[in-house]
Formats: sequence, C-alpha cells, structure tokens
Amino acid sequence: MAKKKVTKVTADQLIEDLQTVIRDAESLLGATAARGGEVIGEKIQEVRSRAEESVRAAKDRLAGIEQDALERAQALAGDTNEYVRENPWQAVGIAAGIGLVLGLLVSRR
Repeated sequence: MAKKKVTKVTADQLIEDLQTVIRDAESLLGATAARGGEVIGEKIQEVRSRAEESVRAAKDRLAGIEQDALERAQALAGDTNEYVRENPWQAVGIAAGIGLVLGLLVSRR
C-alpha cells in the first residue's frame, strides 16, 4: 500500500469540510424529495456524487489527522522514555508528586 502524503489540517479546515458534507447531505435530501409525486433522477445523481466526494474528502482528512496524532504520540512517548532513562530519580519524584496531587483531588470527592 502506497503511503499518502499527510497535510497539516487545521480545525477550521475540518469544520469547513464537515459543513460542506452537511450542505451536500441537505441538498441530497431536498433533491430526493418528491415533487408532485415524481423524483428528478439526474439531479439526484449529481447531488449524490457531490455528497460522496465530500464524505470521501472528509474521511481522508480525518485519516490524515489520526496518523499525524499517532506519530506525535509515538514521538512524545519516545522522548519521555529517553528522559526517564537519563533521569530516573527525577522521573520517580515527578510521578510521586503527580500521584499525590491526584490522590488529594480524588479524596476530596
């Protein structure tokens, strides 16, 4: 399977894509509504094709975002692992401090 080039996607672009999908879906619903008992076939196919393309594009972008997030998480995990190996006592101290704070927060409930 060939690797796809992942592009950076902002939240605004994702929202815009989802809005396009919604508009196309609304158009599809409007086009498939019966007008005087008949449905216009050519218009339905055109709108359906646009909706399918919008959904495909949104899925591609979401897949890109997912891959980017996975790569960042793996890099962060690697950096954390390296830090812990180089500074084991500091890591234990930080973990103990976080555990103490979480314990205090949970015990107040």
